[in-house]
Amino acid sequence: MEKLQFKIEINDTAQRVYETMLGLKEKSTYENWTSAFNPTSTYEGSWDKGSKILFIGNDENGKKGGMISKIEEHEPAKFVSILHYGFLDGDNEITTGEQVEKWAGGHENYIFDEKNSITTLTVEIDSIEDYLDYFNQTYPAALEKLKAMFQK
Repeated sequence: MEKLQFKIEINDTAQRVYETMLGLKEKSTYENWTSAFNPTSTYEGSWDKGSKILFIGNDENGKKGGMISKIEEHEPAKFVSILHYGFLDGDNEITTGEQVEKWAGGHENYIFDEKNSITTLTVEIDSIEDYLDYFNQTYPAALEKLKAMFQK
């Protein structure tokens, strides 16, 4: 697995970037920036430390899919660490098998660093080789969508 890192500067406080990115006040703000990955992207569950959270979207045939994850760390407006440990296939949760083992131990981390009301958002993500090009193309576009939400 390879660790990828993406950074973007956003003209607002870490608190507002964090709340908007995670959709804490309005889930639609999360759905807005993650639509770069899938137009139907959303989540079910809680961002609280130790909580299970599902990252969900529908494929071109309307079938639900996504990631089964756990919030490993959560320091509000500073750091969020997500452990991905399974897949959704329709309504079935798959947490064992070859596909799951490829991603075993994979994390997605969000780091919020504010200086003078400008937040540097760093995303670190573990990826298998098959998805490197996808994430390298899509994550920067998703972060630009997030940033655009703060431009007046």
